[in-house]
Amino acid sequence: MKVEFLGGAREVGRSSILVNDSLLLDYGLETSTPLQYPVGDVDPDAVVVSHGHLDHAGAVPSLLTGDSRPPIHWTPPTRALTLTLAEDTLKLHGNTLQCPFTETHVRRTTQVSQTHGYRESFEAAGHKVTLYNAGHIPGSAHVHVDDGETTLLYTADIGPVGDESIQRLVDGSTARPEADIVITESTYADVEHTDRTRVEESFVESVQTTVWEGGTVIVPVFAIGRAQELLLVCAANNIDCYLDGMAREVTETLRRHPDFVRDHDALARAKSNARFVSGRDGQRERIAGQNTVILTTAGMLGGGPVVSYIPEIRQNPTNKVAMTGYQVEGTPGRELLESGRAEFDGRVLPVSAQVEQYDFSAHADRAGLRAFLDEYRESRILVNHGDDCPGFASKLCEEGFDASAPELAAPIQE
Repeated sequence: MKVEFLGGAREVGRSSILVNDSLLLDYGLETSTPLQYPVGDVDPDAVVVSHGHLDHAGAVPSLLTGDSRPPIHWTPPTRALTLTLAEDTLKLHGNTLQCPFTETHVRRTTQVSQTHGYRESFEAAGHKVTLYNAGHIPGSAHVHVDDGETTLLYTADIGPVGDESIQRLVDGSTARPEADIVITESTYADVEHTDRTRVEESFVESVQTTVWEGGTVIVPVFAIGRAQELLLVCAANNIDCYLDGMAREVTETLRRHPDFVRDHDALARAKSNARFVSGRDGQRERIAGQNTVILTTAGMLGGGPVVSYIPEIRQNPTNKVAMTGYQVEGTPGRELLESGRAEFDGRVLPVSAQVEQYDFSAHADRAGLRAFLDEYRESRILVNHGDDCPGFASKLCEEGFDASAPELAAPIQE
């Protein structure tokens, strides 16, 4: 089996792996400026998409240019979420040279789409492929590939491992199919997440205290996964809230795929607990002045409705900004955490409101990755999707694994 990393090797973003020069696993983008896409010219016979996040699925429509029409395989939620992301990318970048696809390519994507449930094997580019629940977001999958001689397991993003109740939105990953090669993510390979129950309790106490004191709480969230997780947290703890941004559409989408969420009824109740924001006629400014909680995109403050809310509430120290995800270096969210100020719509503004961060990560941490990989001590381990892939691979080698961190566009033969 030949494996080539076109993205995601020794980096986080634009994940893409070519197997045997014919089967493409993921085709994402990196949301830097300018946008970064997988390297090289690729014309696969088939594509399998692990899940609907930008760094794994954001560039998929660009594979449908020219005469290329490779079938695209994914779970039903991943298909729906990828198309939502594509439309959003067109809104943001469609009139610039940064976007390599058009509405036509998005329509073509729907025409070649083939959806599959978990554990349903199918043929793709001459390979037997099976998707297993990855426990990351609804529809996320580990991708198992068999070319008749060698088996490969591409973990994509692994959800928290060990305690299946750790996320309210999705069940945890439990499938461990045999594999000669394992391509593992390493996003939090050097981090131990705080116990999720404690994180949730701290978040709830902090939010409730701010509301009781008459303040407004802005909760920046990622539209896919994190927004719905926080909706569930708020509903379970009787916290009234608003929901704004692309998270509204995503929440409706996930409700249409009940088999891929942990508790469909709980998600329905959580949606009913929230009031959706349209953003018309100064609605956001009025809501920002209320004694309330607002879940809003974007999670790293790099655009979306959140840039309207924070300037409105920033001067009152009773108010609060509760960050719920990792803040990449160079983003306004990281700047706000480190300096107490950030750029909003071209203006750098100091924020006197309280700023807190909570670890609601949907990734496995160091212990979770080790627990997952313990099932594959006889396999070859290829480390990708991390800030220090060589470092993690080296630690795995010290523990007896056959591990390495491939470089970008360097083919590996097994």
